[in-house]
Amino acid sequence: MAEKSYLQWPFLDDSHRQLKAELETWCQAHHAELEDHSGGTDAACKRLVKLLGKAGWLKHCVIAPYGGVNEKLDVRSISLLRETLAYYSGLADFALAMQGLGSGALSLFASDSIKKEFLTKVATGEKIAAFALTEEEAGSDVAALKTTAIKDGDDYIINGGKVWISNGGIADYYTVFVRTGEGPGAKGLSVFVVDANTQGLEIEERIEVIAPHPLARLKFTNMRVPATRMLGKPGQGFKIAMATLDIFRGTVGAAALGFARRALDEALGRVTKRILFGAPLSEMQITQSKLAEMALDIDVSALLVYRSAWTKDCVQERVTREAAMAKLYATDHAQETIDKALQMFGGLGVKVGSVVEELYREIRALRIYEGASEVQKIIIARAVLSDFAGE
Repeated sequence: MAEKSYLQWPFLDDSHRQLKAELETWCQAHHAELEDHSGGTDAACKRLVKLLGKAGWLKHCVIAPYGGVNEKLDVRSISLLRETLAYYSGLADFALAMQGLGSGALSLFASDSIKKEFLTKVATGEKIAAFALTEEEAGSDVAALKTTAIKDGDDYIINGGKVWISNGGIADYYTVFVRTGEGPGAKGLSVFVVDANTQGLEIEERIEVIAPHPLARLKFTNMRVPATRMLGKPGQGFKIAMATLDIFRGTVGAAALGFARRALDEALGRVTKRILFGAPLSEMQITQSKLAEMALDIDVSALLVYRSAWTKDCVQERVTREAAMAKLYATDHAQETIDKALQMFGGLGVKVGSVVEELYREIRALRIYEGASEVQKIIIARAVLSDFAGE
């Protein structure tokens, strides 16, 4: 099993260690259910949301007293949940993560009535959440989004579209970011909670990807949404998006960490049993060199992930720099770790359905969504330059 000494690091406390132990036990007991993709990806994802909700794990994705465990979202808990679930099932990690990301803006900025209506059911798995931010020309560049919302009496009329929306097609509601025009660029964005059955909302396309997850392109045609469904105030959309991503971007690194730990365990099992030239593959210096690199990258990733989470929970509100570092390093190096593990399996590594083959497909998207690796480098560089200028 994956190495666990990191749980004693000062970033975590006893409640986190207990959470990790309980989830580990639960995952082992429900291993078959976590791996069950029968009926297709949509059906499997819906089952997993209900399973995670029934077990109480989704309570960590929303705030108390609206069904959550903590008064504010605890990023260390979410990171441990994602890391552990990812070790056992990429789709289970996805199911939990999207419940958090799709409801995060509600926990932070929604009115009490919206929180009561949605968050309690997100926590139980009764409602599936989605975060609708990305557009064709506005992915990492959030300020460039073009979907419009025009005030019309007590409503807003929304026209435009979104793409690469996780849980698109199965979500019960979407957190939709739009341009309301209070100012140029980032200053003119707002965000609404939109029920999936709202007239004018169309699932224009279901998108298939190399690691199957529910994804869709959304189209809005004269979609009427009450002004009371706005989160925060007009023009706060960019602030809300960045505050939400500050919480969840670093947890992407935690999911990558779970994938990497599983890859290392699979590799260790392989090289200690496979005989090559009369001796176990593990006795070859080149194998030992690769294993050392994998272990090193996993520990560095864990340090960055839990440093970011601890800083968010205990030190300061904004962790844009720390979260960017965690996501960048953990996702990029998880891909390298998984690639090394696959190489140690030889031909079996590319056999469809093998663990390392599934990990190889799962990890790739993490280097793109919630800000591609290249964008994280820009964020980090700007933070470094800003700190230097401030001196």
